[in-house]
Amino acid sequence: MKKFVLQKEDARASQDFKIEYRDLLNTAQFDAVMHNSGPALVIAGAGTGKTRTLIYRVARLIESGVDPKSILLLTFTRRAAGEMLRRASMLLDDRCRRVEGGTFHRYCSKLLHIYSDKVGYPENFTIIDSSDAMDTINLLRGRLSSIKQTKRFPKKSTLYSIFSTSVNKTIPIHDVLEKEYPQFKKHTDAIQSLFDDYNNYKKVNYVMDFDDLLVNTRDLLRDSKDVREKVAYSHKHVMVDEYQDTNSLQAELTELFSSVHNNVVAVGDDAQSIYSFRGAEPENMQQFPERFEGTKLIKLEENYRSTQRILDLANRVLSQSKETFKKELFTNREEGELPGLVKAANVNDQSRFLTQMILNLREQGRELSDMAVLFRNGRDSYDLEVELNKKDIPFVKFGGQKFTEAAHVKDVLAHLKIFINPQDTISWNRALMLMEGIGPKTAEQFFQWAQNSSDPFKPHQAPHASDRYLEQLRALSNLFSDLKQYDGSVPDQLKTVVEYYSTFCKKRFDDHPKRMKDLETFVDISGSYRSLQHLIEEVALDPIEATAIETEAASKDESPLVLSTIHSAKGLEWRTVFLIQCLDGIIPSGYAIEDPKQMEEEIRLVYVAVTRAKDQLFLTYPAMHQSFYGDYFTNPSRFIEDIPDTLLEPWMLVEEPEQPAIEDGIDTQLTDGK
Repeated sequence: MKKFVLQKEDARASQDFKIEYRDLLNTAQFDAVMHNSGPALVIAGAGTGKTRTLIYRVARLIESGVDPKSILLLTFTRRAAGEMLRRASMLLDDRCRRVEGGTFHRYCSKLLHIYSDKVGYPENFTIIDSSDAMDTINLLRGRLSSIKQTKRFPKKSTLYSIFSTSVNKTIPIHDVLEKEYPQFKKHTDAIQSLFDDYNNYKKVNYVMDFDDLLVNTRDLLRDSKDVREKVAYSHKHVMVDEYQDTNSLQAELTELFSSVHNNVVAVGDDAQSIYSFRGAEPENMQQFPERFEGTKLIKLEENYRSTQRILDLANRVLSQSKETFKKELFTNREEGELPGLVKAANVNDQSRFLTQMILNLREQGRELSDMAVLFRNGRDSYDLEVELNKKDIPFVKFGGQKFTEAAHVKDVLAHLKIFINPQDTISWNRALMLMEGIGPKTAEQFFQWAQNSSDPFKPHQAPHASDRYLEQLRALSNLFSDLKQYDGSVPDQLKTVVEYYSTFCKKRFDDHPKRMKDLETFVDISGSYRSLQHLIEEVALDPIEATAIETEAASKDESPLVLSTIHSAKGLEWRTVFLIQCLDGIIPSGYAIEDPKQMEEEIRLVYVAVTRAKDQLFLTYPAMHQSFYGDYFTNPSRFIEDIPDTLLEPWMLVEEPEQPAIEDGIDTQLTDGK
């Protein structure tokens, strides 16, 4: 018998690629892009081209003949996935847009709608955001007779946080209370009972919160072998971005999604895991090689953002960590300026330094939008904001309210949610409570009637519909009739609700013209949604950001300076970065000092802040701090206190003499003295 040996194809050896991968990528990026089969963990240091690597990997797989629909790309924002696939399409062709991409929550939602019958939900179940979830918990909390006379029972936001922590970290309620909320341990039984009521409420009313999307998908794939194999077989390649931000459920889902082909590539930087308060577990990075046997480790260490002197400081900060994969960032950029350590006499002098240095840099041609001031907590910038306003320096502060969290938008969405799912009692409650004469008890009577009625869209026919609010109920019934008439046209349906709601808006809000402008804009952009169900899910899973209430339409001469918490700055970059309030007790937080695990995250916070800077970096702190209890001397952050002058150059602030030799309107000695 003759024998013919079939050689394995090596993607690296192929000469048929349209894209010159080897010429366009560094060695580590090339290894990640060309990795062909089996699990791989790409440890991507800050500014090392993580996104570029994922984009080229998508293109390379498709060039190699992989069906785009068999590639699953999971990210932490829909925007990130869309941008990656857009750039991959520009790199290769439109086949890249057919890749299955999005957030864990979005993809889980898609699967649960397909297999809704297997998880005990109708296909038209609705998704509630965190605000609606808290309102639901509060409604159930009010029914819990055992706590009505009890003081210090947790508020709805705290209860939601307790429940979500339990779900995302897969630990019992009593363990969450023991570790994170010991002051509420005496209420363990009541909180557990409320958690059970909350879960039962969601099933009865056909709604899921964000955590349910993950839990129910995990349970579906874990418990149904047929579904798991069908779903996993369709994913020839699975890629997960920002893997350091996954929680235990998402790590488990990654394993389930890739359980047939085992071709999974996770990309992330455990040194940038700073979202433990959202359930992120950096241990998932460390445990990836154990979870996926035969994992190939690839480290991206060449930085394309910062100067080497900034990277030297970042490497030194990170060397204090005991729990991260060892890496050493380097760059081919020129050395640049040494990062500066600026000690100010007090908080106000710190603010004076920042405003004057910012003005100096602007005089030198630097755009305000090329600069950012970062801080640990939102309150850390209050004094600076006063100084910026005095100097007429425009700024924007990251972390404001999202559009779909605004009261007027949630009011409108509540009516649409009822039309989609009349079992949604929280939306009924919100819509009914807008009406004069209807309070919580009356509203509850109506939505209990609606749940059992053969036609819940005619509330004016309810037996307890009083003459006091009959006309208002009739108007609501007419609204639902109009929505049926416009079925299929999302803008028309949304416009109908907005017109109905305008009367309530004018009564409820002094700034109703701005709020109505928001809603008119919402109608304008709603044409991109293919159905009301689609619109409701999209705004829940990926909230629209800006509102007219937050941002006036006044034109400005230039883009504003950025003020941001470190958490909100992750993934962004600026030419000049100021990290303020570098004090022990703030960075690290006083609450973290006794907890080694939290201290590790505090180190990572400083690392993230430092690596946002491209050209210039200043770390500042006040020597004297004012508080409600009096003034006291401070200590600089322990993470920077022992760093040598060769890595972090001390700056001294000197007051300008009363009769300066040069009058240029700027305290140059204060900003430039070293």
